Amino acid sequence: QVQLVESGGGLVQPGGSLRLSCAASGFTLDYYSIGWFRQAPGKEREGVSCISRSGGVTNYADSVKGRFTISRDNAKNTVYLQMNRLKPEDTAVYYCATGCNVGARLDYWGQGTQVTVSS
Repeated sequence: QVQLVESGGGLVQPGGSLRLSCAASGFTLDYYSIGWFRQAPGKEREGVSCISRSGGVTNYADSVKGRFTISRDNAKNTVYLQMNRLKPEDTAVYYCATGCNVGARLDYWGQGTQVTVSS
């Protein structure tokens, strides 16, 4: 079965950390740049971070720069998003996808994982 599966979400206090994983099955992840996106209630889906096929190029939304780190392990067919110094405004459902443009038609999307930052 061809799919992306996110994991690692949960409830964390402000200032805390989480690491999200995006694992691919049924296809080879290293064929794609991979993006992380998020959608908060009542808001549009937005791009958070993106990593190139080799992992050599990364970019981040201004709102997460310096706090989030994207990485990939192609041998494990997995992309990660390390999230540090989390803020309540980071609360959202986080998705990974095979591409970096939220407005584009991307081949695969994961089902999402909830991140809630609250005291």
